[in-house]
Amino acid sequence: MKPFLILQLRPEAEVSDNEFAAILEKSGLTASEVVRFELNKDVLPNDLNLRDYSGVIVGGGPGCVSDAPAQKSDIEAHIEAEILALMPEITKEDIPFMGCCYGIGVLGHHLGRVISKENYSESPGTSDCRLTKDGAADPVLAGLPQKFQAFVGHKEAMQRLPEGCVHLVESPTCPFQMVRYGQNVYATQFHPEADADGFEVRINFYKHSGYFPPEDAAALIKMCRAADVHAPAQILRNFVERYRQAD
Repeated sequence: MKPFLILQLRPEAEVSDNEFAAILEKSGLTASEVVRFELNKDVLPNDLNLRDYSGVIVGGGPGCVSDAPAQKSDIEAHIEAEILALMPEITKEDIPFMGCCYGIGVLGHHLGRVISKENYSESPGTSDCRLTKDGAADPVLAGLPQKFQAFVGHKEAMQRLPEGCVHLVESPTCPFQMVRYGQNVYATQFHPEADADGFEVRINFYKHSGYFPPEDAAALIKMCRAADVHAPAQILRNFVERYRQAD
């Protein structure tokens, strides 16, 4: 099988490793079936050929593409530049892509600068998601219930649907929870890989990063522990099964 390319954007090693393990577990992939780059410390090779991979999976991260350049650390600026440099080829060639949380930011930014903090931020926790008519017919969402809960946590969001995108999943608090560009380029605002254990790790690491008052961390962890979140993992499994390619 051609491997899947996993690109991670988190500077914190413990959070990045936890996310990587979650992506493997929820997608059904093994470490031998993927190539992993941690963009906080890795530079993508100049001769990177996306056609050598079954697909690209991008994780989340604390950065915001809508922040002004002066607001971004050197690491955040490097991460953003590395992933944005791939988006012209991914969208033009319709290369299988699954962007999780930060992934919808880079896709929306590349397609039309439609990402901002103006509306639709969501504190860490769950969001009540619903398939649109197009979402119910999309093969990557096959097997999901019409309504499901997903873990979220983001300061910026897609404000309008870019041209060429199909709206797949919505919620009352953030309308564009999942979109598709072309036939094969997907992005979610929620975290399809996340479970309560993973979100506890993230809440503890990011409790001083402006997502929520730090004193709320324990209550948020308790809420996540009590939530019934399992359906989003099917998205990663479907994506892998749909785009898995032989060498």
